[in-house]
Amino acid sequence: MADSKAMRIAARAGFAARGVVYVLIGVLAVRIAFGDSGAEADRRGALEQVARQPFGEFLLWVIGLAFVGLALWRLTEAVYGPTTGSGGGEGKRTVKRLTALGRAVFYGVVAAGVFGLVLGSGGPQSSDHQSKGLSARAMEWPGGRWLVGAVGIGFVVAGCWIAARAAMRKFMKKMETGRMSAKEERAVKVLGAAGGVARGVVFATAGVFAVVAAVQFDPDKAKGVDDTLRSFTQTPAGPWLLVVVAVGLVLFGVFSFACARWRKV
Repeated sequence: MADSKAMRIAARAGFAARGVVYVLIGVLAVRIAFGDSGAEADRRGALEQVARQPFGEFLLWVIGLAFVGLALWRLTEAVYGPTTGSGGGEGKRTVKRLTALGRAVFYGVVAAGVFGLVLGSGGPQSSDHQSKGLSARAMEWPGGRWLVGAVGIGFVVAGCWIAARAAMRKFMKKMETGRMSAKEERAVKVLGAAGGVARGVVFATAGVFAVVAAVQFDPDKAKGVDDTLRSFTQTPAGPWLLVVVAVGLVLFGVFSFACARWRKV
């Protein structure tokens, strides 16, 4: 079922929607680097940019439905097994099914946020508000401080893993390279590597801030995507580091468009 024609169409539409969001986040981050402090460089900010365009409400419905398609495809992978890279022992296949399930839930939440924005129920929270709120609530629980720290470490590990696999171009195993020209294949390798490393850096940096919040017992130290990106301007490299990361996120968005065309689904 995961490799049915309907699921393939749904998955490709979802990858395209992911591309739109990442390109817009990257563009908003570039604007922040050059002084536009009012821009919010996260998923909510990206969707609000779409909403302001002609036919913005229609476009949001399309994006929301595309994320539903991506969630359903991931769900079928969780139920029936992944359509690519399904080798290995039973334990490895179980991990892949659980990973697919986690991604299905994530994209379902993303879709719900898009529909919420269209229907006027608020849409997705700002990533910064969400991170601080979740950290504050978790720290009220017994052992919550340790939980926040563990989640932060998880983000750091995940970010490093994402960046390392991107740098090694592991993603090419999931691409239909036989349908690409030599020039297209080279371009996809550059897009996936640069974009994946930038995405991994953002994940890992957000994780570091979560660990700091846990160590200092201060949920306000936790940062979402927007605040994490802004933090790059406070390094010795100044706004130029943010520009580099932002361009990387744009490249990841373009890589997602490549996935919509050439990803094995």
